[in-house]
Amino acid sequence: MKQTVLRHTGRALAIFLVGMGLTQTATAEISRGALMATTCYACHGTDGHSAGSIPSIYGYPPEIMISQMKAFRDGTRPATVMDRHATGYTDEEIKLIAEYLSTLR
Repeated sequence: MKQTVLRHTGRALAIFLVGMGLTQTATAEISRGALMATTCYACHGTDGHSAGSIPSIYGYPPEIMISQMKAFRDGTRPATVMDRHATGYTDEEIKLIAEYLSTLR
């Protein structure tokens, strides 16, 4: 189910970008990690730059992000909301998100 939703989201984004006049090459450059990371920005700020008490994740080291997300998912790290978000991701997806966020500079 999650794969289907992600596939539809990716297609919708590609259609939107092509509709905006961008080439197919530009849409191919959007990685799966980048697409999934956009869901983080609602709380962690634009591109992961938090303006409030929620931690910034912009340029965050991937090893630490992976470790923390797995701890949220496994219940070994206390959380208010992140434990529920983390349970929706596989190890591969967590890695892709972490790797993408680490490239932001």
